[in-house]
Amino acid sequence: MHELVIASNNSGKIQEIRALVGDISLLSLNDIGFHNEIEEPFHTFEQNALAKTEAVYQFCGKNVFADDSGLCVNALGGEPGVHSAYFGGLPRSDKNNNLKLLEALNGSIDRSAFYKAVLCLKWENEVYFFEGICRGSITEQPRGENGFGYDPLFLPESFDQTFAELALSTKNQLSHRGQAIKKMVAFLKDHTFRQS
Repeated sequence: MHELVIASNNSGKIQEIRALVGDISLLSLNDIGFHNEIEEPFHTFEQNALAKTEAVYQFCGKNVFADDSGLCVNALGGEPGVHSAYFGGLPRSDKNNNLKLLEALNGSIDRSAFYKAVLCLKWENEVYFFEGICRGSITEQPRGENGFGYDPLFLPESFDQTFAELALSTKNQLSHRGQAIKKMVAFLKDHTFRQS
């Protein structure tokens, strides 16, 4: 079985991804003993995902992928974007991020937004990128107990439930990360099939 390291210890993210990758053994950073903080200093999702992928690859030499993703709110000029994880300041807190977002949108008529994810995969020493976008809007208050991040505030297009109210299987069908991962999984299945 092929091994693939995900450059994360986020249990919610790993659970989502493990449900999608099928026959590939998914290893977290904890699994490989990587405990360093990875800097994400760049202004694009692509650059940050590549930086994370390369840092972990240099450590373990295994096939690895990293994602950088965030919520882009049109009324805020695309913010929080690449700053989504720390939008509410340090230490990182989903609650503070959500509160700051609601404050920033207070009184705004335009609540349209989209989640964007970029995956960077280093597979057999080659680098590949996969992207997913999920459009929707920001609710007036948090709803739901599932998911993580901005999920309680994000209402995907054509749905009346937030990401935090939807079943994980439904969210995976819709989500930005789910879309990007499906593209990566299709690529991996094609490549592993050809190698076997």
